[in-house]
Amino acid sequence: KEGLSSYGFYLRAYALFMAGERRKEEEYNELESSGTGLGVSEAYNESNELGLSSEGEQQQQQQPRYTLDAFGLYVYGMLLKEAKNESIPCPHPPHMILVESLLEFPLNWSAWLDLCEVEQTLQPILATHYMYHFFCAHLMAHHHSAHEDALVLLERLYEPLPDQPLFQSPHLKTQLAVVHYHLRELEQALMWFKESAADDRYSLDHKDVYSNILYVKEDRVALSHLAHEAVVIDKYRPETCCIVGNYYSLKQQRQKAVLYFQRALKLDRSYTSAWTLMGHEYVELKQTEQAMESYRRAVTVSPKDYRAWYGLGQTYEFLNMYLYALFYYRKAATLRPYDPRMWCAVGQCFSALHKIQDAIRAYERAVAQEDNEGIATQKLAALYRQEGRQEEAAMCYIRHLELRYLGIVLESVEAEALLFLAQYHKSHGEFDTAALMCSRLVEYPGPEKEQAKGLLRDLRSRGRRYPT
Repeated sequence: KEGLSSYGFYLRAYALFMAGERRKEEEYNELESSGTGLGVSEAYNESNELGLSSEGEQQQQQQPRYTLDAFGLYVYGMLLKEAKNESIPCPHPPHMILVESLLEFPLNWSAWLDLCEVEQTLQPILATHYMYHFFCAHLMAHHHSAHEDALVLLERLYEPLPDQPLFQSPHLKTQLAVVHYHLRELEQALMWFKESAADDRYSLDHKDVYSNILYVKEDRVALSHLAHEAVVIDKYRPETCCIVGNYYSLKQQRQKAVLYFQRALKLDRSYTSAWTLMGHEYVELKQTEQAMESYRRAVTVSPKDYRAWYGLGQTYEFLNMYLYALFYYRKAATLRPYDPRMWCAVGQCFSALHKIQDAIRAYERAVAQEDNEGIATQKLAALYRQEGRQEEAAMCYIRHLELRYLGIVLESVEAEALLFLAQYHKSHGEFDTAALMCSRLVEYPGPEKEQAKGLLRDLRSRGRRYPT
């Protein structure tokens, strides 16, 4: 030990840390397989605390004898971060040690990521290096949900300027794809993922997000190809297991999907996406207890993951426990205030609880956030009608029909909107407009068609000529 160089000391400290992590994971798996139930978490935490304490003592014992270099400081910062997560007293603030490490060697991206976890504020002291801008973009996108700001910064970094040596790199393209994904701009995200894969086909970083996009687009062929490539590259990566899980989920093979998400979690218990996606599968299997446990584990690992909070809300709504569902939906809406889906869910719960004014406010918030799917406009129009606010209802239905020309098919809901607007224009003496609405309605099957014919007969009885 006495003859170790600074680099040798770093290697020894890092090896001790990784050995401790491996031992704790093995102990956890043994306890889990023994079926000890709730005691597993407590036992794991106790093992974690003991492991961190022993490693921390060794680090402190060695610290007076050595001047830690950038990598030694990084390992020490990692230890302090883990100790802080387990509520173990820390002799030094983790972020200060990590900042000190980065001042000496700013190219250690792992240290930047650890710094993001322990200190979610910008660090101007590090702003002199170009890596600081990548740190800011990651912090905005993954911790502050400021995706639009992150996109502006990443697009600036993409420009070929002298002070940006990593411009147009595969990593930068991947980050652009992830930010577009969080902004629900799936086509742009897909384009960036394809460009990144063309530059570095063996990288699996964030490929689970790529698989999410293919899943939403129901592109089974592309998802199958991606899953095959990931398995060939590294079948023991959590991202690979998640991609394969998404593939089986798209094929409606729920049990196989759950199995692969569980494999991902055996490889990385802090993998939030796997917990959340496994919760989705349990919901589809109508195993609500397991779904809630998966979502809870996800929010424990990452309290800022809106998808897990939203999943908990859906599960409780499925059980008709609307107060609980409302609590979790509000959590999701707080984390994702610009997403109309969150406010639609909040409005749905308020409607179920007969709190009409609160529901109206929630749906109005959803419409203000560009509800292009048309859910909020239809629900809001129905509530306005219920409250006798005919003018507002008509405006909502008009907005709803505009979505028809954006390529969104809203068949049954469109019929409801056309029928209301036909009656509305008739009551205001706008017979030609009412007749136009009725003529469009006769193309739809169902009761709306017969009501439209009745309205046309009434309009013709007023001495006007309208098509049958």
